[in-house]
Amino acid sequence: MTDMRSRLDMITTKIADACIAAGRDPAEVTLMAVSKRQPDERVQEALVNGLRLFGESLVQETRDRIELFPEDAEIHLIGHLQRNKAKDAARLYTAIQSIDSERTLDALCPHLQSIDRSIDVYLEVNSSGEASKYGVHTFDMLPPLVDRIMKEPTLRFRGLMTIGPLSESEGEVRRAFALLRDFRDRLADRYRETAPLELSMGMSDDLEYAIREGSTMVRIGTAIFGPRTR
Repeated sequence: MTDMRSRLDMITTKIADACIAAGRDPAEVTLMAVSKRQPDERVQEALVNGLRLFGESLVQETRDRIELFPEDAEIHLIGHLQRNKAKDAARLYTAIQSIDSERTLDALCPHLQSIDRSIDVYLEVNSSGEASKYGVHTFDMLPPLVDRIMKEPTLRFRGLMTIGPLSESEGEVRRAFALLRDFRDRLADRYRETAPLELSMGMSDDLEYAIREGSTMVRIGTAIFGPRTR
């Protein structure tokens, strides 16, 4: 058994245990392998181990290794999308989880239209209020963005994403995740015809808290791949 296989088994067990503790079905939570800044060999090893959902943060990095990913792989952009990278992002990603402004949509949609391609999008929420993080800060900022997304034939609105606060306080971390869940529930009430919305939240150090607060997708990097080498 490879080191990655061992780590992957441990993380899937950790997710299952967290779901059971929260009274949830482990099948409700999807595992994303965060491959940003990981060498190509580790990405290939992850593919051999059956992983097919990957999170990348750097458009240039994804572009350089896009040929590594088979057709059945999903690649999500989870890092901030710079508008000058929107052309590449339009063709590279299955989904973009870091939409937080109409300016980003303005940059992205024409490129999707030009190649007749549609993708999933998530709205990023800065649920911790930390100045270093991207994302909208209040619920009132979400409906105008959802309205815009739903009018665009190249976009499918899939849910919300957040990054938990850098804190050792369980209460502080869970409050940030609970806020995202509250925003999701309020959007679900407002847009009743929308498919069930995903909650992309929780990473290696805080996934248990995220699952307790309703996460449907956890983004795991070093716990699967090991320490980054660059």
